[in-house]
Amino acid sequence: MLKGFRDFMMRGNVIDMAVGVVIGAAFTAVVTGFVSAFLTPLVGVVVGAAGDFSSYKFTVMDVTFPYGQFLNVLIAFVMTAAVLYFCVVLPVTRATARYLPKKPKVAKRPCPECLTEIPEAARRCSACTAHVEPLAYAPQR
Repeated sequence: MLKGFRDFMMRGNVIDMAVGVVIGAAFTAVVTGFVSAFLTPLVGVVVGAAGDFSSYKFTVMDVTFPYGQFLNVLIAFVMTAAVLYFCVVLPVTRATARYLPKKPKVAKRPCPECLTEIPEAARRCSACTAHVEPLAYAPQR
């Protein structure tokens, strides 16, 4: 049982995921620090609030709502998501589309019994299992 667990843990994708989580946490901490040290004060200057507005809050019936802290976290989240999208997701998607082989498109036709789309060379429908005559020009098995 322990050997199976060890083999599972040593597979590449588990280790890659663990490294990704650690780097993601560190990156989030850097972005959060940047937002609280630089971006929030800049936003405060733009909207007319001098300095950092992370300490802003309002009180309703002795309950305090720290909306400034929420704004800091929201800005950090949006920045993290934008950086990950533009620096990781978009390049990987482009590289995948460019370098991985494309699947050939299979010509399809409707099944005469259930009208499900089936390949032209099919002899049976995968949905209703009806026998279907292959088209004359379709390649045979």
